[in-house]
This record gives sequence, C-alpha cells and structure tokens, in this order.
Amino acid sequence: MSSLAEVSRLAGVSVSTASRVLTGSSHPISEKTRQRVIAVAQQLGYSPSALARALVSRSSQLIGVLVSDIVNPYFSVIARGVDDIASRAGYATMLSNVDRRTSTEIARVQTMRDYRAAGVIFAGSGYVDDPQTPDLLKAVRQAQEQGMHAVSLTDRDIGCPVITPDNRAAAYDITDHLISLGHRRIAFIDGPAGMVASQQRRDGFLACMSDADLAGGAECHPGGFDYEAGHAVAMRLIARRPLPDAILAANDEAAVGALNALRQAHIDVPGEVSVAGIDDLRVAQFVGLTTVSLPLYELGAMAARYIINTPPDTDADPPPTTILSHRLIPRETTARRA
Repeated sequence: MSSLAEVSRLAGVSVSTASRVLTGSSHPISEKTRQRVIAVAQQLGYSPSALARALVSRSSQLIGVLVSDIVNPYFSVIARGVDDIASRAGYATMLSNVDRRTSTEIARVQTMRDYRAAGVIFAGSGYVDDPQTPDLLKAVRQAQEQGMHAVSLTDRDIGCPVITPDNRAAAYDITDHLISLGHRRIAFIDGPAGMVASQQRRDGFLACMSDADLAGGAECHPGGFDYEAGHAVAMRLIARRPLPDAILAANDEAAVGALNALRQAHIDVPGEVSVAGIDDLRVAQFVGLTTVSLPLYELGAMAARYIINTPPDTDADPPPTTILSHRLIPRETTARRA
C-alpha cells in the first residue's frame, strides 16, 4: 500500500503539505499544488485514514454507544437503530460496554473525544443520587465544547438532550391492565437497585396499585434486569405460598425467568398466576409474554439522527427532552382471574 511519504515524493512537496491536502486542511495551499497531490494520490491509490482526517477536521464520522450490559437484547435493539441510521449517512458505530459504572462512562467519553467522535449516546440508565454525576457532567460539557454531541436515552441530569420512553407510565399501564383482569395481589420484581429506570418502573407500579386502592396487595421484591433474577424471585414466591394473583417484572428478561420457574413447578400460567413484563423484546414474543412495547429501535434511530443532523456547538441550554410513546401488548401469559 502506498504511503504518504511516497505521495509527497512523487508530487514534489513536503510530507506535511501532502497531508494537509489529503486531509482537507484549511491551511493555504496553491490550487496547482493541491491538484498535483490529489492526482498522485489517486494514481497510487492512497487514501488517508479516517483518524488522520478527524485530527485535522476536528470531527470524525463516528458515533459511540455506551450500553450497561452488552449481552442484554434491550441494548442490541437500540444499537441496531443507531447503526442503521448512522451507516446510511456514512457514519460508523462504536459499541462499548460500561457495566453500569459511571466511572467507565466518563472514561469512554474521553475516548470518544480523543477519536473526535461526532457524538456519544448514553443508552443505559444512571443511578439515583449518583455521586459521580458531576464528574460525568463535566466530561460531557468538555466534549460538547470540542464540538461533540451527547444524547441520553434515559432521564439523566448530565447536560445533554434526552430521548426516552416514559418508564413510569409504562409500568403504570401494564399494572392497570393486570388490575382490569381482576388481579388484586400483584408481586413486582424490581430492577437493579439504585438505578433510575428501576425506580421509575417501581414508582409506576406502586402508583397504579395505590390509585386502585390496592396498595395492600402490592409486593416489591429486589431483583434485576436478567433472567436469573426473575427466576430466583419466582422460586421464593413458590416456596412461601400462597401465590400472588400476578407477577409483574421490571423487564421482559426477568419476567421470562419468573415464567419458567412457575412452569417448572407445574403452576398453570395464566390459570393460577398471570405474568407480565416491560420492553417487548423478541424473547417476549417467543413465549407469548404480555408486556409493554417500548420504542427501542426508534430511541437509537432518533439519537443517531440528532447527532448527524445537528450542527456543532448548537446544543440547547437547557437541553430538550423527548418522550416516546409505548403500547400495551396483551398475550397468552395473562388472563382474567376467575
């Protein structure tokens, strides 16, 4: 492969001049010299690296997506939405797992700055009263000052636009559906402790139960956003008996874990216990899980469009919040209580 040095030698210019021409630098260079360098580069098949162009232009066609758990299908749907829009516009997507650590998010924002990324998307939920939020806010502001966009897909006070579903309303609506089926004692499997999304969904559940004068029938159980957490909570409920009328998990993966635990114990779902979740992932469709469909693909797509279409240094202050709608999806795991 031809090198920049070879291009400069054949064009009769310095390496720095050849670099300025081929990376689109605004440094003054005569049109005759510019055309000669371009002609030699084309003849040799030389193309500067994307990183080299980014260092000169102070921007690259790269979008970073920070996810809490890279194996969680919730984030794969969001990432697909980002990448579909990004690739059509000639942008590349870089997916990074942060393991729900704010410190890792801060480090990844710095990495995106070093790569002159066009933007970074925070796909995962933050923590309630996170002591590291000021540090993350500072990192986001520094990135924005450099011309990089940031978008959060959950309610987070980190100084950037928010595009999010209404987690509280989604949990409220699925709870209301269970109540409409005659269920009065409902067990809620909570998400990861301390996370904003977990609190919002739990609040929606409790608010609906209270509004229906069923607060005494509401049970909240510590859990998580994974299959194992839902399975473990359901096993505890099975062991203690009597079973609740229904089990609502904070997401589909935990709901499927609970569903399988009940089936393994030969408990009729939905004859004895109804089961529901939130998200509407593919696994929910496979097992016939009643759930709330969140617009995960559109979350990623909208975030990518914002980064690609918004000119640098035009982020609003205060940043806007966009709430996307959800819809109830009744399926076979819920039924009217006899």
